Amino acid sequence: MDIVQRVKEILLSPKQTWPVIAAESTDTRTLYTQYLMILAVIPAVAGFIGMSLIGFNAMGMSMRVPLISGLVNMVVGYALSLVMIYVLALIADALAPTFGGQKNPMMALKLVAYGSTAGMVGGVFSVIPALSVLGLIASLYSVYLLFLGIPVMMKSPQEKALPYTAVLLVCGLIAGVILGAVSAVLR
Repeated sequence: MDIVQRVKEILLSPKQTWPVIAAESTDTRTLYTQYLMILAVIPAVAGFIGMSLIGFNAMGMSMRVPLISGLVNMVVGYALSLVMIYVLALIADALAPTFGGQKNPMMALKLVAYGSTAGMVGGVFSVIPALSVLGLIASLYSVYLLFLGIPVMMKSPQEKALPYTAVLLVCGLIAGVILGAVSAVLR
């Protein structure tokens, strides 16, 4: 798989790309090593550069996170983002029957992995902390990608895709808060 081509396809033509992804045979290891681990580097490194090397303004003062703290934050954030994708995939798989879909752990992982593409690529905006809000907008596009992917990947009826996406988003926010608390303890 050409990662650049896949990123372009999922971002620019997701409706045509989801069926292609559904038909592909892969495993968890391959999906992580050839796609997720590479893309997850973008927000981690961009955040480190933005917060520790460039810095940000707060209340009229220029501030930077110390290098060692920034490196620890980068590594922990990178690892937790990979864990978060797996956790969300478990949740997506568990929710499938509730929304008329079919349980399939690999399809759920592909849904969350490829659906997260926009948010991970949008992490590049963290290089300049003032532009981080653009990364948030990119993450919202990831929610849309999940919405488009749910009927294809989880075989859920189209009319249930919106509530499925909403519940998955809420579960993801709760899991994110929990993992954020774990992250704070590890830092």
